[in-house]
Amino acid sequence: MSTTVAPEGRKLLRVEARNAQTPIESKPDWLRTRAVVSDTYQEVRGLVREKSLHTVCAEANCPNIYECWNDREATFLVGGEMCTRRCDFCDIATGRPTEYDVDEPRRVAVSIMEMDLRYATVTGVARDDRPDGGAWLYAETARQVHELSPGTGVELLIPDFRGNPDALKDVFSSRPEVLGHNLETVPRIFKRIRPAFSYEGSLDVITAASEAGLVTKSNLILGMGETRDEIEAAMTALVEARCDILTVTQYLRPSKLHHPVDRWVKPQEFVELSRLAEEIGFAAVMSGPMVRSSYRAGMLWGRAMVKRGWPIPERLAQLAEPATARQEASALLGTHPHLAAAC
Repeated sequence: MSTTVAPEGRKLLRVEARNAQTPIESKPDWLRTRAVVSDTYQEVRGLVREKSLHTVCAEANCPNIYECWNDREATFLVGGEMCTRRCDFCDIATGRPTEYDVDEPRRVAVSIMEMDLRYATVTGVARDDRPDGGAWLYAETARQVHELSPGTGVELLIPDFRGNPDALKDVFSSRPEVLGHNLETVPRIFKRIRPAFSYEGSLDVITAASEAGLVTKSNLILGMGETRDEIEAAMTALVEARCDILTVTQYLRPSKLHHPVDRWVKPQEFVELSRLAEEIGFAAVMSGPMVRSSYRAGMLWGRAMVKRGWPIPERLAQLAEPATARQEASALLGTHPHLAAAC
C-alpha cells in the first residue's frame, strides 16, 4: 500500500500517513479466532445481501460475526456505508455520504421479523449532512421493529447528533429497550481518537437518555494508549453520567492507516475491570478481549433489568434468565475457551 494514497484512491490524511509508519502488530495467541461457517451463518448472510442491508458485523469486520450470525444475532447499520466522521480506530469508510434511504427502516424491520430475532441492535454512520444528523433513521427503525415484531427488543447505538436536543428527543421517543452511545476512550487521547466527538458531550448524551427514562449503555476500547488509572476514571465518569450497562474490549487495528495498538490487554485485566465495574455501580458488564459493544446485547439488557429491579415485559422474559456457564465463559473470554490459559 502506498503511504501517500489510500486504497480508494484519495490522498492520505496526515493522521493516516503518520499511522502508516507503524507496521501492523502481531496478535497474541489469545486473540486467535476460527471461522465456523454454518448453514445458519450462510442463511443470515444471504438475507442481509438480499435485502441490501448494511451490518456492523460485515462493514466493521467484527471478529464475532460467525458466532453471532450462527446464533441469529446481528447488528444493523443504517444511514449508508459512508460515515461523515473519521474515528482513528474505526473500519467503517469515511467520505461523501451516500443517498439517504428513507425505506431503510422498513427493510431492517422486515428482515428482523423474518429472522425471528428476540433482540436486535441498530446503529449507523454519522450523517452530519442531515439537519438532524440522521436521527430520524434510528427512531423510525425502532418504531417499525416494535410495530412489526412486538416480541423483539431494540437497542439503538447512536452518535451524538452534535448534541441536537430535538434529534435526541426524536430518538428517545421511539422507546428502545436500550439507548447506547459509546465513549470509547479516555480524555487525554480522546481528541486524537475521536476528533469529531466530545468526551463531555458523549457523557451528556448518556445522561439525557437516562433522564428520558431509558436504559443506557456505553463502551470502552482498551489498547489505544490509555492507562489503567484513566480507564477506571472513565468508568467512574460513566456511572456518574447514569450509564447502566458497560462493555469493555481490546482494540484491534483494522489497517495500517488506523491508530497503532499500544498494548495487548491480557484477559486477567478484563476480569479485574469487570469486577470493578460491578462494584462501582454498573448494572451489567461484559469485559473481554473479543467482546464488542453489541455482543450478547439482549443478555446484558436482561441482566441489567434484573439487577435494577425493573419490570421486564413478558415478551422478553427469556432474556432475563440466568446465563449458562457457556454464556458466562463467552462473555468473559470473548467466546474462545482457549483464552482461559492466558489469564
